[in-house]
Amino acid sequence: MSDREFGGNDDLSLPKATVQKIITEILHSDPGVTFAKDTRDLLIECCVEFITLISSEANEIAEKDAKKTIACEHVKAALEELDFGDYVPAILEVAADYKKQQANREKKQTKIEQSGMTEEELIRQQQELFRSATDKFNAAQ
Repeated sequence: MSDREFGGNDDLSLPKATVQKIITEILHSDPGVTFAKDTRDLLIECCVEFITLISSEANEIAEKDAKKTIACEHVKAALEELDFGDYVPAILEVAADYKKQQANREKKQTKIEQSGMTEEELIRQQQELFRSATDKFNAAQ
């Protein structure tokens, strides 16, 4: 199956440096083994095919559920449907870790919150800026 069969394009890839780092970490325990660049590129192509296959199946499952967003349960069902059920526990663990990280992540402050000013002060400042801009506009005419 090629990317074209899934409506993709030839530009799909994974970052070579990141894949090389993962390979290096995995092979670290076996120092006599090397990984050729063309082998790394083939591995990347295989990974992209795998991701495309799972994504396509998960999308079909989501569409059957009348959903527009692929959710974790769709990916889980896709893995099981394609006989990759052995990956499900690891996927669910990673998803749970991600949810924890998102819950613990600090909420980004908006510029308004960062200003430390009250809403009334901000409104007054905005009105003053509008007055100033109007005065400059009228003075230019």
